[in-house]
Amino acid sequence: MALDQLDRSILRVLQRSGRVSNAELAEKVGLSQSACHRRVQRLEAEGYIRDYVALLNARKMQFATTVFVEIGLSGQADELLEAFETAVSRVPEVLECHLMAGTADYLLKVVAESSEDFARIHRQSLARLPGVQRMQSSFALRTVFKTTALPV
Repeated sequence: MALDQLDRSILRVLQRSGRVSNAELAEKVGLSQSACHRRVQRLEAEGYIRDYVALLNARKMQFATTVFVEIGLSGQADELLEAFETAVSRVPEVLECHLMAGTADYLLKVVAESSEDFARIHRQSLARLPGVQRMQSSFALRTVFKTTALPV
């Protein structure tokens, strides 16, 4: 089903404040509480709303270092890609993994406590992933802005 303006308004509010009560949400988007609740349930059932999460402060959690890692694999066979993807999903410091077009096969977003901690993650986890032939790491100096909100 296509999204209308009310659906988009609901999604905008929920992206910024996932803990908003149904009563507050209904008021913000101009619906009755029951109509708002039905729409949210439909958006969840249709997969527009995937999950509700708490976004943690990485610095407070002692993950002050963000590293983007380009990975080149030794081959492109489906079995190798699947083995790599399964293994990398088990590395807790890897927040994102993207299959890429271009010079790198994968791009990872990794968090670490420090550059020394990243060296440990690199040595003990990333270098041991199936099929890894080359890696190039880029350290983020400062996060200018970061959002999880999609433009709806």
